Amino acid sequence: MATRSTPPHLSRRSLLRFGAAATAGLTLTTTFTACGGARDNRRAQGSAGALLTSELELPQPFTVSLPIPEVLEPTRKDADTDFYQITQRAADLEIIPGTTTQVWGYKGTVPGPTLISQRGRRTVVTHRNELPVPVVVHLHGGVTAPEHDGYPTDVIFPASSDHGDHGTHDDAADFEHSDHLASGDTSDGEREYVYDMDQPAATLWYHDHRMDFTGPQVYRGLAGFHLIHDDAEDALGLPTGDRDIPLMIMDRAFAADGSFFYPSVDPDLVDPPGVESEYMSGVLGDCILVNGAPWPELEVSNTKYRFRILNASNARRYRLNLDGGLPFVQIGSDLGLLEAPIEHGTLDIAQAERFDVVVDFSGLDIGEEVTLHNQHGADGTDVIMRFKVTRQEEDSGPIPERLAEVEILSEDDVVAEREFVFARGGAQAHGMTLWTVNNQAFDPDTILADPKLGTVERWRIRGLDVEHPFHIHLAPFQVIGQDRQQSVSSFNHGWKDTVSMDTGGQVDLLVRFDGYRGKYVFHCHNLEHEDMMMMANFEVV
Repeated sequence: MATRSTPPHLSRRSLLRFGAAATAGLTLTTTFTACGGARDNRRAQGSAGALLTSELELPQPFTVSLPIPEVLEPTRKDADTDFYQITQRAADLEIIPGTTTQVWGYKGTVPGPTLISQRGRRTVVTHRNELPVPVVVHLHGGVTAPEHDGYPTDVIFPASSDHGDHGTHDDAADFEHSDHLASGDTSDGEREYVYDMDQPAATLWYHDHRMDFTGPQVYRGLAGFHLIHDDAEDALGLPTGDRDIPLMIMDRAFAADGSFFYPSVDPDLVDPPGVESEYMSGVLGDCILVNGAPWPELEVSNTKYRFRILNASNARRYRLNLDGGLPFVQIGSDLGLLEAPIEHGTLDIAQAERFDVVVDFSGLDIGEEVTLHNQHGADGTDVIMRFKVTRQEEDSGPIPERLAEVEILSEDDVVAEREFVFARGGAQAHGMTLWTVNNQAFDPDTILADPKLGTVERWRIRGLDVEHPFHIHLAPFQVIGQDRQQSVSSFNHGWKDTVSMDTGGQVDLLVRFDGYRGKYVFHCHNLEHEDMMMMANFEVV
């Protein structure tokens, strides 16, 4: 998995080769053929995918402390804008004690630094790419103009400078061969992303979104939190400071030399894209990381804590619970606060979903320990992390009974209805049966929906074969029905951008298209499915 010291020759043409091959090789059929002649949709530990077993000896749980990601400071400010700079680069980190792992990180860390924005103040982030391959940055959950959203082909090419052991790239001219790629000049290895931040307080995250290679590039570390605050949230008296903690949960496997173990067809992430056939349904690791540390422990006071839980795994779903029935009090969903708190004994969290929760340790004695479990896991993946009460401190106030005013969309406002089926089949490339939307492989030039700005549409999403987490860029939605019922799971209240479907599942959504006109994508957030073409365009007109 080590990055090649001199990166291979890349071109814009090669970046689109997989998509072009899929489109050219489209086979419209509902009888699927997979590698080796039979469809192979694997499932393990409650998730679509196959399990990778680490070659490296993994540590015992609760032997390392939970890291807290750095909060990035602006490089400068003006009257209405905060400016940031982030360099994406390789770095050697000690993730597993006693060995080093080369990561691809924002500022060379995993997770990347946390950005904090205040609603109404614009945030501008300049990303520099010192990695050996192109990258794309998507602000997941952001209401963002299309040219700053991180469209899969709007890449930042590697910078034209020497990066020591991690490679060089000085042939940017060779990228200038495809009309699909890179709006704007990115030949110098940098790109500016502008976020207006005209949206409520919420837990967002940013991650790589390069076409065909999102899965392996996120797996190597390209993910970080971006939090939005606003005056209404600040007035609630929720836990703050060192009691407001983001938790990025992700599973990984490790090779014997300490590197991340991932079954890419091309370990250099150049061409061809994709994973070995056994892992077409998804890549599951056997080591659980929280904020980049394996099965960590967090020392807490006997007070309330706010945890912003993100499932940043490629393919793994989690069912979380705490020892002794200690509840999670959910205060927020993907895109902001709920109207009122909801108490859960367990949390079902699919890839890319966020749960903003409060856990109250005030009833515990000093020295007591509470383990966060994963009921879907086994043989090590059934444990996430541990909390240890080590001190007594003054608690924050009670959780308010009312949190936020949440507009409830009405079916009376619907101007169009659409249905999309997520399944494996309909297209092939490189001998692989692809994951598709409505039997079509992703093509940057094909638009499957053209909603009008300022309108509400009713979308029905159906998932076949295995579980699929549906995610849409730009447009927030509310879940109004699941699995042919008009009832909604307690996990799916409030404004969301991602929702899980079980095998054969169905969700009915009211989607609001506000903010900007332009082309965006929706896709499965099982990243191996996304890379294998389970993605489609919509254009707000």
